[in-house]
Amino acid sequence: MLLCALVGATSGCGVLGAPKPPPLPVQEGPQQPESSAVTPLLEMMSNLRQGDPVRQAELFQRTKDAAELQPTTSNKLKYALALATPGYGGADPVAAQRQLSELLARPETLLPAERLLATVELKEVEQRLILQAENTRMRDAVPNDSHDKLQAINRRLAAESDENAKLRKALDEARAKLEAVTHIEQRSVTDRGTGAPHTP
Repeated sequence: MLLCALVGATSGCGVLGAPKPPPLPVQEGPQQPESSAVTPLLEMMSNLRQGDPVRQAELFQRTKDAAELQPTTSNKLKYALALATPGYGGADPVAAQRQLSELLARPETLLPAERLLATVELKEVEQRLILQAENTRMRDAVPNDSHDKLQAINRRLAAESDENAKLRKALDEARAKLEAVTHIEQRSVTDRGTGAPHTP
């Protein structure tokens, strides 16, 4: 009887007329892992990289509109990641850096998987900005170097041209002198050949 009372209290045994306990919630399937929260985000980023320009623009605009009309943490994170995704027209690493930093300033509003994805993307965006700044600096420096090098080359070419002109002039003068000497010698030989014989 005691056993029946214990069982009735826990499982709704109706022998003693004890009320049945409320049923436990039934899980319809296995609980999804937390990482599934970032799956749509990763799919969105992949579609932005690989889609055609029209679909990229549409997806980006939908993401932006959702973040502006319903600024939930999830929508803002999705928009920040869209801005951070390179390879299409809507990418804006500066805006992405700002928005990701704002989201990570309140880490408690993000799931751990979302926080990890946001942190990784922020680091990538920051590295991209550093590289872009370095490329800009180098690109701005190259024309100046090229200009200086071009001026140096032009000066060297001008000096070589002047030197070549002097050498040509000297060569022409030497050739003229040689021709003059040759002409004089030829006249001398001719005069000796046609002159009267010398008698002692």
